Amino acid sequence: MNPLDNYRVIDLADEKGMLCSKLLSDMGAEVIRIEKPGQKIPRIYANAGKRNITLDIESKKGQYLFKRIINNSDILVESFSPGYLPSMDLDYPELEKTNPRLIMASITNFGQTGPYRDFKSSDLVSAALGGQLSVCGDPDKPPLKPYGPQAFNTASLFAANGILLALWQRHTSGKGQYLDISVHESVASTLDHVLVRYFYEREVASRQGSLYWNNAFRIFRCKDGSILLSLSHQWDTLVELLASEGMAEDLLDEKWKDAARRNKEIGHIIEILGKWTLTHEVDELVELGQLMHFPWAKVASIPEVVNNPQLNDRGFFIEAIDPDSGKTFKFPGAPFKMSQSPLKINPTVPFAGEYNHDFYRHQLGLTEAEIAILIREKVV
Repeated sequence: MNPLDNYRVIDLADEKGMLCSKLLSDMGAEVIRIEKPGQKIPRIYANAGKRNITLDIESKKGQYLFKRIINNSDILVESFSPGYLPSMDLDYPELEKTNPRLIMASITNFGQTGPYRDFKSSDLVSAALGGQLSVCGDPDKPPLKPYGPQAFNTASLFAANGILLALWQRHTSGKGQYLDISVHESVASTLDHVLVRYFYEREVASRQGSLYWNNAFRIFRCKDGSILLSLSHQWDTLVELLASEGMAEDLLDEKWKDAARRNKEIGHIIEILGKWTLTHEVDELVELGQLMHFPWAKVASIPEVVNNPQLNDRGFFIEAIDPDSGKTFKFPGAPFKMSQSPLKINPTVPFAGEYNHDFYRHQLGLTEAEIAILIREKVV
């Protein structure tokens, strides 16, 4: 049995919230994604495992059917602009009348309130305004955006967490609730030590390239790739290692035993270590580091991640067959394992309207004639 078996999720989200409902699907929930008739579902990883129906919620008949759908659902995930659903009487206060146990999560750029509520945005804008870009990149170059839609994915993760908490609360209260998730706030919430240092020490974090914020780690080039090295862990042992190859230079001097001095003059240490790593291959240093209990790691390429023996031994990747091409593809699985309720992830991405007949006929109880009329009027 999966954790969310017997729960139904309605997905009205765009890329800001698709991952949220995907995660709920991975946990066993039945996720029904609704598309406007004639609109193609984005056939991407974030829509895997979902069922798809079409429905025009802007039409009166569509709104009536949507409320009937909500009446037998547990969770609604949407990402329309603030004010869009209220304009059709489909906001939470109205839907709550239909289903008091409904949990509704709205994922928007800036939230439902505030001076930025109606501002246009994107994943990049959210990363910039949330402070993420200011601390990413090299100090002498423009800010750097992390790869992929990290702002949107972060908002989806927070939304999924909020939904699970709301479900837990519902077991006690018997009532649902409304979740207002801001992508902007989600990004700011991930700044971790950056905000803490500013609040407590008034220190404004700066871009340091691949150098970790407290100078503990840095990425270095090797003969055949890049490696992440610790800069102060087991300092004496590290210096002895360099000295054994005649590359310690002045690091044998007693003054470098002072951690505060090493931190202050970290550039000098980086320069020496950089010369040393260029004389070695990555795998050679990783193996050496692990033998000496150093937290060193290879900067893996995507093919190396896919073929990683640790990930594959634990069955992290799952395979799916694309019905269009017949080709087999791999998908990321869940990054955790549950002993009592192992997840059964469905990697199949549905087609728009694929579940229409079964859902409207058997779930809502419409007749064939009623469904035909709805199709003709482009309601579904």
